[in-house]
Amino acid sequence: MAKQKKHPEGTIAQNKKARHDYFIEHRFEAGMVLAGWEVKSLRAGKAQLVDSYVLLKDGEAWLLGSHITPLTTASTHVIADPTRTRKLLLNQRELEKLFAAVQQKGYACVCLSLYWSKHLIKCEIALGKGKKEYDKRDTERERDAGRELQRAVRNKGKED
Repeated sequence: MAKQKKHPEGTIAQNKKARHDYFIEHRFEAGMVLAGWEVKSLRAGKAQLVDSYVLLKDGEAWLLGSHITPLTTASTHVIADPTRTRKLLLNQRELEKLFAAVQQKGYACVCLSLYWSKHLIKCEIALGKGKKEYDKRDTERERDAGRELQRAVRNKGKED
C-alpha cells in the first residue's frame, strides 16, 4: 500500500473547481461543528469538497455538499452520514457581510478548503462572482502563456 503524502500547510482538502468557476473576491476563515468520527476521517484525509457550497439561513452559515467518508473502524452505535449539513462558526459581522454580499446579484459563497489551524479544523470560505465560459477560457489562456514564458526562460539558459 502506498504511503499517503503530507498535505502542504495542514491542508486537508481543496475545492479546485470553485477557483475555476468563480472570481474569488473575499475570503473568510470559519470554524466547523464536527462529530468525533468526522475528525478522525479528516485526519486520514478522507474529505471531498467538489460540489460543496455555503448556505446562509436564519443568521447562520451551513456547509452543504461536502463529503467526509467515514472510516471502516468507526463505532457501530453512531450512524455516520457522510454528506450531512455542517454548521460553520463565524463572527456576527462576518455573517452580516456575507448576507449583504449574497443578496447582491451574482455573488455566491463557496468553500475553498479545509485545513488544520493548530489543533482545530477550519474551513476557508469565499465570496465569488460566477465566471462565464469566455472568462474561464481567458484564465486558461493566461495560465498557458505564463507556462510558455517560463519554458522559454528555462530553455534560453540551456542553449547558451
